[in-house]
Formats: sequence, structure tokens, C-alpha cells
Amino acid sequence: MIYFYTNAVSEFVIQGSFLMLVTEKMRLKPNRYLLIIIVVFGIIYSLISLVNHYNFRTYALDLGAYTNALYDYIHFQWNDSTAFKEASENLLADHFDLYLILFSPLSLIFKTYTLLLVQIFFILLGGYGVYKFFMLSEKTSRMAIFAALYFYLFFGVFAALSYDYHSNVVAAVMLPWFFYFVKKRELLPAGLMLLFIIVSKENISLWIAFVSLGLAFEYRKEPRVRNFLLVAFVFAIVYFVTVLSVVMPWFSNSNAYPHFHYSALGNSTPEALAHLFQHPVDSFKILFINHNNTLHGDYVKLELHLLLLLSGLPLLIFKPQYFLMLIPIYFQKLFHDNYIMWGISGQYSIEFAPVLATGIFLAISEFKNTRLMKFSAVIVVIAAFLCTFRTMDNTVFFTSKSKIRFYQSIHYTRDYDVKNVHQQLSEIPKDAIVSAQSPFLPHLALRDNIYQFPVINDADYIVYSEKEKLYPLNQKTFMTKKLKLETSGDWLILYQDDGFTVLKRRNK
Repeated sequence: MIYFYTNAVSEFVIQGSFLMLVTEKMRLKPNRYLLIIIVVFGIIYSLISLVNHYNFRTYALDLGAYTNALYDYIHFQWNDSTAFKEASENLLADHFDLYLILFSPLSLIFKTYTLLLVQIFFILLGGYGVYKFFMLSEKTSRMAIFAALYFYLFFGVFAALSYDYHSNVVAAVMLPWFFYFVKKRELLPAGLMLLFIIVSKENISLWIAFVSLGLAFEYRKEPRVRNFLLVAFVFAIVYFVTVLSVVMPWFSNSNAYPHFHYSALGNSTPEALAHLFQHPVDSFKILFINHNNTLHGDYVKLELHLLLLLSGLPLLIFKPQYFLMLIPIYFQKLFHDNYIMWGISGQYSIEFAPVLATGIFLAISEFKNTRLMKFSAVIVVIAAFLCTFRTMDNTVFFTSKSKIRFYQSIHYTRDYDVKNVHQQLSEIPKDAIVSAQSPFLPHLALRDNIYQFPVINDADYIVYSEKEKLYPLNQKTFMTKKLKLETSGDWLILYQDDGFTVLKRRNK
């Protein structure tokens, strides 16, 4: 492993030296180099995300549920969450996500790959936004290509792509365009971009409030821009409070917001805020420890902190307003009851990408020594690469390596005939009600009613495999349920081979 890292560093340093040599040429024809970078990362991202979907490594939560919502929205009806809940409830009660309404027409073209393609597109667009932001001034233009590379390489981007689709990813990667319009003093487009970001998910508005506050400090000497950002701060806070306390409870069966999972701070948002002010030292400690002694929770937070430090976070000491933007991200992650949120996996670190890519390279662009500036930029990009490789290679928190190691054959294969399973799924009628095991549900989600097995209800078809993850059942319960269904007489076995089964209700 040490040998590998040594060679990786050496090779990347050589590449970094090359980047330094061609910096002046990039200033003459920057778009050519950027286009190559975008194409390369577009291919890599597709090899991760789209291949995962084809090989049944996407799941009912979250791609299946959100794809089912696309079907409902394009048919002008609310989604009832029955793709992952036994009791019907408006999906907006779970997350106030308006992107799915906006993206739903695309499902008519791109089918079950829609949201994955949308996510890839916006990440690539976000990196372009980083580049455009830095090209706005002569002082920062030399950092443009490095900042875009950093953004595309950041470990949080790769982790998000390896696990389904999430609207907060789309929102986060659009932040550079908000920075861009603010820097150009184009406040109407900036306001529209801010609104676009906020409507992605209820908690994003709290983050945007801190982003606006940080930018207000940066533009404090420009009253017009500063006042716009202060208004944006107030608007984001009001939106956050209104959606959490009024809108989502109105859609909910329980008349309550369902995602307050911060028991270490209290039982409600007011109690949490009171705890932070009344017990600042204890609250600070929570940011670094396994505060609820959860199994496998040790060192998960430490790993996150180390990767962020190695990714260049200390450089924000020169741009503290960008660190201010990260405060709600740290709090939402590290105070959470679920240790999965603390770590580097999934979509839970994506918000760091645009803030770090912008703040770090703005700081570097202000170095007086040109060679030091370029050398620092190369080192930070190398560090971003190594941190991302760390997430693919060996992590404290378990990650499915087959989902993210796009450079290994295991990513492209399964222990069963994937093509045959796709064929069997394609033969299920489009208007049939289906109960499907989690990995198969996203591929069948573009229909009016679908349930995650073992929920069956009024399903016409049931789909499952012994070779897939059995969540939410264990092995014994799954096999008992399987035997009962296949011997009940109520179901016809349409297909069964290599552990994969399709059942059809006899009286349908």
C-alpha cells in the first residue's frame, strides 16, 4: 500500500508540474483544457453511477422512491411514499423537495436513469461554474483550472455519485453559480439561483443562510451587494423555519417534522439551540467523539476531519467567511444520532465541495509569490486526489468498494446474469402493481403503485433474489417468507433461476 501511494504521489506530482508549465497556455485557450476535463470526468462519473444502476446497485431508498415520484408528478398527482412506507403519506412530508417536480418530464425520455443523468449533468455544470467564477478576474484566473479540477476530484462528489440520487447534491453543486452572479453584481440572476438552490430540500435553506452571511461579510464594503445578501440570509431563515414548522407538518400524517434526529442536543430545534448556547464546551466535544456510543461509530468523525484537513481546509484561515458557510454542515452531520451521517460516505459531504473549491483557491490566489501560488494549487489538487482514492481504497466507515471502484472489474460484474434479470423485469406489464426487492425497485418504479418487498398489499407481481441484499429482512426471515409465498397457492412462479424469482398473483 505504501508503495502504491508513493508511486501515486510521484506520478501526480509530475502531472502537477506539467500543469504549472502549461498555465500560461491555458490562459490563452482555457476552454479547450476545461472541455477535456469535463469530458473525462463525465465518463468517470457515468462509469460509477450508471453502471451501478445497470448492475442493480441502486435501491428503493432513495432512487426508487424518487423515480416513482417522477412518475406521479408527470401524471399531475402527489406521490404517496408507498415505495418505501407501508402507510400512505405525501412524499413532501418526508423531504420538501421540489426538484422532482421540475425534473419529472425528463423521465419520459431517460426513464429510470433520469435522476442519475441529471445528477451527473449538474455536477459537471457546477465544476464549470467554479471555473467561470475564477475567470472573472485576472487575479484569480490562474486558479480557475485548478479549482475546477479540485471540485471534480473532491471525495464528497465521488461518494455521492456512488450512492443513488439526492437533490441536495444538485443544490450544492449549483452554489458556484450563485458565487459567480454575486461576484458579477448581477443580483437578479443571483436571487433566482439562490431560490433554485433553496427549493431542493428543506435543510439546504439553513446552509444557504450561512452562505449568504459569509458572502455579506466578504462584500461588506459594497452596500448594494451586502444588503442583497442580508436579505437573502433573512429569506433563507424564514423559509427554513416555515417549511419545517408549517409546510411539512401540514403534509405529514403526524403533523410533525420527521427528521429531527439530534437527541444529544434535545428533543426539538429550540431545545437544540438552547443546548448549544448553554453547554458550548460539551457541544464542541460532540463534533469529535462517538457521542452516543454507537457500534462502529469510533473514528468515523476523525476520518472526516482528517480528509477535510488534507483536502486543504486549513487554508480557509485566510478566508474565514467560507468556513462560516460550513458551520451548519458540520452541525447537521456530526450532531446527528445516526453515525452514517458523520462520515465520508454517500451524499453527506457534498456541500463541502463548492465551498472548499472556492475558498481554498481564492486564498491561494492571494499569495504574493507566483511560484508558491502555483505550487500550492498543485499540492492541494494532489491532496484532493489522494483523499478521494482513500475513500475508494480503505475507510473507517464501511463502504461498498464494488460501487465506487470504477477502475476494477468487480464494479462491472455481479454473481448472476444481470442481462437476463433486466429481460425478466422488462416483461412485467407497465401498468401492473409490483412488490420488488430494494435493488430491483428503481428499475420498476415508473408506475402508479410499487412497494418495497416484503410489503405486498395488492401487488400483481413480486420480484426478489436470494443473491441480493435482503434488507429490511434477515436471511432466516427472508427464506421463511419466500417459502410461504411459493407454496401458498396464491402465486404462480413465472420465472425462477439463479436465485432470482418473479411471482404473479393467480387471481389476477
